[in-house]
Amino acid sequence: MTRRTQGARAVVTGAGSGIGRAFALELARRGGRVVCADLDLATAKETAARIEAMGGEALAVACDVSVEAQVWDLSEAAERWLGGPAGLIVNNAGIGAGGQVIGETPLPDWRRTLGVNLWGVVHGCHVFTPWLRAAGRGGIINVASAAAFAAAPRMAAYNASKAAVLAISETLAAELSGTGVAVTVLCPTFVKTNIIGNELIDAAASRAADKLMRLTGTTPERIARITLDAHDRGRLYVVPRLDAQLLWRAKRLLPAVHTRAAGLLGRFAPFPQGQ
Repeated sequence: MTRRTQGARAVVTGAGSGIGRAFALELARRGGRVVCADLDLATAKETAARIEAMGGEALAVACDVSVEAQVWDLSEAAERWLGGPAGLIVNNAGIGAGGQVIGETPLPDWRRTLGVNLWGVVHGCHVFTPWLRAAGRGGIINVASAAAFAAAPRMAAYNASKAAVLAISETLAAELSGTGVAVTVLCPTFVKTNIIGNELIDAAASRAADKLMRLTGTTPERIARITLDAHDRGRLYVVPRLDAQLLWRAKRLLPAVHTRAAGLLGRFAPFPQGQ
């Protein structure tokens, strides 16, 4: 097992809250220096302050991952502060979206969801992968969701964005095979974060998701530990919950049955998933 996450020079996007903050704190506990990037600089600074209070080192950077130029700026800020290119990239920044069917979901909601959830990962991989490939070591962790394969109704934009992250991660792993750079993609179901609290999720879907999250959700800290340990073991897929594992197997073994079941479930409880 390669201990890539021990003493890592890491960049974590969406580090101001939720799974991103948990990744940043856990990496610091493992002796890493962490660049905490978030659209909201104030929350990134809160995460960095927590790391420093633990005796670690952290830098807070404002970054909208949907904007390519800002991700290049992030990489330059990280390189200056770290004294060289980052060795571990966690493309975590994401937003929830859901509650309306295709044809009624406003196109601006599609664009915003894909801009953050998909293009944020594309930008992160595009900017940081060449340095990792040249170094022949390090890793990339992309945060997707069980929505990548569950295809729950009323979540088309979110599902599409996370399915694309899964496909990108698989492709990147194939391209980096034998280089010494590891790729891991995380596909959780409900994690107790603030992902459902935004304007892209309608009120009914938000209430349903909040109830399920409180009843069945796990902590972001647990998800971060599991994922980093799996990354050290060189695992591509991290599907950390039994419910997600069952969905994964059902979709692969009985795709038509899975789709019909998802349709029935979606009539009662549309559910955003992920970070």
